[in-house]
Amino acid sequence: MANISINLKINENLYVRDPQATKLGQRIVHNSILLIDEMGFEQFTFKKLAKHIGSTEASVYRYFENKHRLFVYLLNWYWEWMKFRIDYNTMNIENPVRKLKIALTVIVDTAKRNASIDFVDEDVLHRIIVTEGTKGYHSVYVDEENKEGFFLSYKSLSGKISKILLDINPDFPYPKSLASTLIETANNTIYFAQHLPRLTDLDYQKDDFTETTIQMLEYLAFGALNNETENRSKLKTLVNNRNSMGKTMES
Repeated sequence: MANISINLKINENLYVRDPQATKLGQRIVHNSILLIDEMGFEQFTFKKLAKHIGSTEASVYRYFENKHRLFVYLLNWYWEWMKFRIDYNTMNIENPVRKLKIALTVIVDTAKRNASIDFVDEDVLHRIIVTEGTKGYHSVYVDEENKEGFFLSYKSLSGKISKILLDINPDFPYPKSLASTLIETANNTIYFAQHLPRLTDLDYQKDDFTETTIQMLEYLAFGALNNETENRSKLKTLVNNRNSMGKTMES
């Protein structure tokens, strides 16, 4: 598989200097992924990164204000990469059912890709997303960072999947919620299967784990989309029953 040159558009508020534009910046991105994967985000520091790449802390700070912004940058890079791969693999496909199946495969399986980028190990970055990704937006600063657009790439990825869901069933009332749930479930299932196996029905030791995860997401997605009409009828009945019960209690 040949490497390709892609310049993914990442929020400029996340960096001081675009790391994709220089060899040093690319080395910072490449090696930060490897170190975070090796030692975890808490133990990762710019000092350790600088030593690893044979440079100085000052040179790293010329690209990123702090390690949190570097980490969120990596998350954004991954989300943009997912968007690119979904677009690339659904380019000439009109059928929304096929599009959704492809999108679910993309967010689960980093190995099935048409191209790779030379300064990012997508498989290692995916491991970081699975094990530590939520640390990027589960923080006390999430509202302020959201105003700066730190999570626009994630919203855009979720929105892309949400649109496919609505193309399948225009009347489905929760496309955004289902889209973000599918993305989070893809990562949580892998994490749970690896570390907390009693929280999932899937067995990570099986050779078909990736395919089984995709099948599970399809079951959740199409089950929700196909049962929407029936569920709406049941919900309406439930609401009417509650209203009737409330009137009876009042009287």
